[in-house]
Amino acid sequence: MAFNPLINNPITKWFLGLFSLDIGIDLGTANTLVNVRNKGIVINEPSWVAIDKKTKRPVAIGAEAKEIAGRTPANITAIRPLRDGVISEFEITEAMLEYFIAKAHEHSFVPIPSPRVVVGVPSGVTEVEKRAVYDATMAAGAREAFLIEEPMASALGAGLPVAEPLGSMVIDIGGGTTEVAVFSMGGIVLSRSLRVAGDEMDQDIIQYARNKYNLLIGERMAEKVKMTIGSAHPLWEEKTFTLRGRNLVSGLPEAVEVSSIEVREALAASVNTIVAAIKDAIDETPPEIIADLMESGVCMAGGGALLQGLCERLQEELKIRVWVAEDPMTCVARGAGRVLEDYDNLRRLLVGLERGSTAR
Repeated sequence: MAFNPLINNPITKWFLGLFSLDIGIDLGTANTLVNVRNKGIVINEPSWVAIDKKTKRPVAIGAEAKEIAGRTPANITAIRPLRDGVISEFEITEAMLEYFIAKAHEHSFVPIPSPRVVVGVPSGVTEVEKRAVYDATMAAGAREAFLIEEPMASALGAGLPVAEPLGSMVIDIGGGTTEVAVFSMGGIVLSRSLRVAGDEMDQDIIQYARNKYNLLIGERMAEKVKMTIGSAHPLWEEKTFTLRGRNLVSGLPEAVEVSSIEVREALAASVNTIVAAIKDAIDETPPEIIADLMESGVCMAGGGALLQGLCERLQEELKIRVWVAEDPMTCVARGAGRVLEDYDNLRRLLVGLERGSTAR
């Protein structure tokens, strides 16, 4: 690209700043959400990519790729490039980010080629995993990338008073990870990152159908039954759902009707693991903050917060009021958007928070 001296002109910089495309991304294992500053969430699509096996080039990304998953010809495979909240396929993740950033440009007045990007990452990731996300974001076309831990982004998106001298707590259950964090005075008092979340629950249902009914079902069927009749606490009215798959004994198609009681039994191991991690975090929380939490309650975010009966189960186990944030699936993306609204100040606060955090 030829050098243009007008770009360095202060007036030009000010004018472009009015239309600069600042993007907040929740790079989730299950879904990727893109929040454009002053416009809100403009993209909410599954984190799926269909690639050609020979050329390794993507042929479909997002909702289109998920739709054809399990139905592709031999030369095409549909995969999820993120597992447990971290990048497992770097080049494919880069292509997916590039696609979503380019799609976000469609919502801009002028075609700014290099946006500033804030990306949410799990709190338990290693420095190598953080670097992979940073490099993939920059390679996808960002002019500047800043990583924010998902619990903090969730808390900001849910409107928790993280900067005040009051204790607050967020439980973010996503597709690949469950994040538990306690905040006070702009800092993280303690945090827990658990690689047991929505994906693990889907696998539990797949394994349950295999063991009890000799029925092989796919991930999409497992996710559907979880969302429809899955629960963590007895329901007022138990429900049923028809599982469709292949019988492992006969090799033929078969349909089996399962109840919400059976699905709850299948999910018990993952739910118990999540509850135990939350109780462990509560056990290590200072008593003054516990007193604050007893007044304000515990906030749940992420897609896993929508599991039926989970609020009731946690309230029974923790003896504290538990409430679900408004639109819990978008909390991380909305929190990243909050950072973009006051980027310089919040970035300094979060960098200081990361350096001064006592719990990892």
